[in-house]
Amino acid sequence: MQKISVLLFLAWVCFLFYAGIALFTSGFLLTRLELTNHSICQEPPGPGSLPWGSLGKPGACWMASRFSRVVLVLIDALRFDFVQPQRTYVPGEPSVALPFLDKLGSLQRILEIQPHHARLYQSKADPPTTTMQRLKALTTGSLPTFIDAGSNFASYAIVEDNLIKQLTSAGRRVVFMGDDTWKDLFPGAFSQAFFFPSFNVRDLHTVDNGILEHLYPTMDSGEWDVLIAHFLGVDHCGHKHGPHHPEMAKKLSQMDQVIQGIVDRLENDTLLVVIGDHGMTKSGDHGGDSELETSTALFLYSPIALFPRAPPEEPEVVPQISLVPTLALLLGLPIPFGNIGEVIAELFSEVEDSQPHSSAVAQATALHLNAQQVSRFLHTYSAAAQDLQVKELHRLYNLFSKASADYQRLLQNPQEAKAALQTVITELQQFLRGVRAMCIESWARFSLVRMAGGAALLAAACFLCLLVSQWATSPSFYLQSLLLVPMAWGLAGVIVCIGLLACTGLKLDPVVLGAMAAVVSLLPFLWKAWAGWGSKRPLSPLLSIPGPVLLLLLIRFAALFSDSFVVAEARATHFLLGSLILLLIAQLHWEGKLLPPKLLTIPRLGFSAPTGPSRHSGMYALGLGVGLLFCIRLAGLFHRCPEETPACHSSPWLSPLASIVGGRAKNLWYGACVGALVALLAAVRLWLHRYANLKSPEPPVLFVRWGLPLMVIGTAAYWALASGADEAPPRLRALVAGASVMLPRAVAGLAASGLMLLLWRPVTVLAKATVGAARTRTVLTPFSGPPTSQADLDYVVPQIYRHMQEEFRGRLERTKSQGPLTVAAYQLGSVYSAAVVMALTLLAFPLLLLHVERISLVFLLLFLQSFLLLHLLAAGIPITTPGPFTVPWQAVSAWALMATQTFYSTGHQPVFPAIHWHAAFVGFPEGHGSSTWLPALLVGANTFASHLLFAVGCPLLLLWPFLCESQGSRKRQQPTGNESEARVRPEEEEEEPLMEMRLRDAPHHFNVALLQLGLKYLFVLGIQILACALAASILRRHLMVWKVFAPKFIFEAMGFIVSSVGLFLGLALVMRVDGAVSSWFQQLILAQQR
Repeated sequence: MQKISVLLFLAWVCFLFYAGIALFTSGFLLTRLELTNHSICQEPPGPGSLPWGSLGKPGACWMASRFSRVVLVLIDALRFDFVQPQRTYVPGEPSVALPFLDKLGSLQRILEIQPHHARLYQSKADPPTTTMQRLKALTTGSLPTFIDAGSNFASYAIVEDNLIKQLTSAGRRVVFMGDDTWKDLFPGAFSQAFFFPSFNVRDLHTVDNGILEHLYPTMDSGEWDVLIAHFLGVDHCGHKHGPHHPEMAKKLSQMDQVIQGIVDRLENDTLLVVIGDHGMTKSGDHGGDSELETSTALFLYSPIALFPRAPPEEPEVVPQISLVPTLALLLGLPIPFGNIGEVIAELFSEVEDSQPHSSAVAQATALHLNAQQVSRFLHTYSAAAQDLQVKELHRLYNLFSKASADYQRLLQNPQEAKAALQTVITELQQFLRGVRAMCIESWARFSLVRMAGGAALLAAACFLCLLVSQWATSPSFYLQSLLLVPMAWGLAGVIVCIGLLACTGLKLDPVVLGAMAAVVSLLPFLWKAWAGWGSKRPLSPLLSIPGPVLLLLLIRFAALFSDSFVVAEARATHFLLGSLILLLIAQLHWEGKLLPPKLLTIPRLGFSAPTGPSRHSGMYALGLGVGLLFCIRLAGLFHRCPEETPACHSSPWLSPLASIVGGRAKNLWYGACVGALVALLAAVRLWLHRYANLKSPEPPVLFVRWGLPLMVIGTAAYWALASGADEAPPRLRALVAGASVMLPRAVAGLAASGLMLLLWRPVTVLAKATVGAARTRTVLTPFSGPPTSQADLDYVVPQIYRHMQEEFRGRLERTKSQGPLTVAAYQLGSVYSAAVVMALTLLAFPLLLLHVERISLVFLLLFLQSFLLLHLLAAGIPITTPGPFTVPWQAVSAWALMATQTFYSTGHQPVFPAIHWHAAFVGFPEGHGSSTWLPALLVGANTFASHLLFAVGCPLLLLWPFLCESQGSRKRQQPTGNESEARVRPEEEEEEPLMEMRLRDAPHHFNVALLQLGLKYLFVLGIQILACALAASILRRHLMVWKVFAPKFIFEAMGFIVSSVGLFLGLALVMRVDGAVSSWFQQLILAQQR
């Protein structure tokens, strides 16, 4: 079996998984149809004449305008309780003075002094609560879908009808200043614009100060009709410090001064709107659907009386999208075509008229126009998409018809009874609210065919991994011929599908095309596998997974169907991992590696029988297990609580050092973080020194000697600057800012250079050649010349290595001299694992830079846990010569569980509000300009760092038992006899371990072992993504589907992709080392021949 065949087969298996994930996602996270229709003044939204109030008035369109100007102040993340006075409190919060309360005092003063001029509402935002989706909703009146949250890195121009387009079509001058997200959403729509970069969440003042520089001069100039100011300081303060930090009080006080300054400059024809696009959690994040994230403030003020009554004691709750039709009619504009919001009726009351009847008629008129527009949208949308509920749609049509008929009767008889008028208003409101509820439910629509096909493809890929991982050890397994079949059929299937689509003129869907290629390639392979192996043997050998491990996988598979488990998965993972470690210790006990065999009385629960003597003492293995359990417990101290568990308290160690108040505590923590870096570097160097790889003159080893310390120094210096940037003297801030840019880039550049050197020269050994007359002999015995085939070379290499060891240790006898060359090598037996360990170290440092400083302690625990787990697993894995080599299922399961545990211990959660957005600005504090792939890459590397590291390090599960063979070498006991007998066999004085060179002694079994390892790891990961897909599909109407199951599926899918790529790179690195070892020996052989 060739190495390239192994990589190609694993790549094909990954393609099957990717196709299944893409197909399921296309059916589960579909976006709704966006209509391009637009409302215009000349076309009323429904039959009948326009309201009498709009006839004969200048600028009238559907309804006469009440305001000619609007100032829209959008304070990003303005949570509703931020505008409350100090005497109130938030449910669930401690009853103490909160720093964000009573800081917007101007709003409260206006409400008390001018109750008929102002109103405060609690505005409810629809999830997802990300800025771009909220801006779309605030301008179109529609509902953004869940999958749109993924485009928050790259905003696209809105194609639907919206307020900005209506304003520009009406010739209104729209001036914008603030968040540059509006630039992408409404390109070229503003008469004047001042855009500022929005993605740097560490910067609290640049955007706000830029707005203040232009806000008041623009207002005083009068060259505007609509002025929009989007402030970001409150949102960025929440991300950086959280809502309870004193900095939040300062930022809200600044916003209060801004609002007061705007109020003092308002004219009578101008309406002031102050609104938040979303709220924030207790930690300052947003994106989900919790109460704190969806609850925002909406404040309206006019210098002239606007409301006939004083405001209620408790602010009214209104949907956020209600602002769209309300503003449109107040400004005399058509309501955007796709709006499903309901006008805020009390804004259309007749304040000058003391008759309540007139106010009610005006409110009914606004509601009827709104209902006509929504009914028109429903007719158009249902004809184009056919995804709305037919029964509910007919009920709403009937309700609207009745309400519209009642309204027309009121127009004919304006003196109709007050009760009948209120009935019309109620019916219209019921229609509008019913439409919104139906759309919320219907636009979470699913394609069951695609979801079922994607889940079936994932299940088939899992079955394939299980089948081939067992079949690979069979002598009848020929990977090359089996691989050609699916590749040929898949390519043929793609060509046929493209031809059919081209002939029929249908639209080419890449997702469906990829899925069809996957199915067409998979079915022939399964058929050939069944004909060649499955029909001749029972399927029971496929279930060779040990009983306890199979039970663990089944428990984890079933638990992913529970929202409670997904929420508490961080704690559950620690428990499952600890249970598996105890199971491994018990296995060693049952196999006689902890206690004498006579004390064994417990059955082995499906584990394989012991083979071979133990290489370690029982206390050694027991100490490894206890140390590993202790490390797992320590890692559990670093945790972030999900928002669904309010009683839980997140670890304070996950916050950056800059948030620590007090220089002494900050310095102590900084010292601990730098100590963790130094300990990590020292551990890697000691490990390489232990196996003598550190003595090699090869470029990668020289880089480990000198490059890694430079990376440690650069990381420590960057942490020092990041933690004290706000405290730097003004004259040094430019220098600090420049160093904050260069240091992370330098560390990343050094890591990339080290990896390139490792790929170029991966053989990290030291070889010496000396001249000796009678002391040496050729290392090619019994061959008389260079090998003539790859098989000869694979056989010769272990022999060469054995002689190298003997010569290096001075054990080689004088024999007949065949030449003057003597070769000595330092620990060639650890050449594979040394390359993997160096690659992991080089990856770890730039990934660590993307996290907060104290996560360095978690990374140190990660390496220590991995070291202990590998030694514990090696204690129970026998070395068979000449093969086959295999990695047990319990080892692969424990490795995958440890990756999940590290994901949670580094402060992550499978929800969008928990994403560490600050990682996008490490090395790029000023942002990325128009680039979107680089910040996405940095945030993704931060989120899935544990998946990448454990996947790249997965080959260590195969290599480590051979590496530990050196610890099991023992001097052989010589029998009692004379000295001459002892001198006859001096080479038997000590048994020299071949270690990882045993793998080269059987290259076929080596490649099979790598293939098995990759397939087992993909199977364990594939079972998790399959469970998440099934849970999301079966529970698609569950209350928590968008809050728990959909984010969990997305994170698992992305984690699987990252892990599969990392696994592929790790195995490719081992094969690169293997090829380099072959080349190294070939050069050695040719040099000896000369």
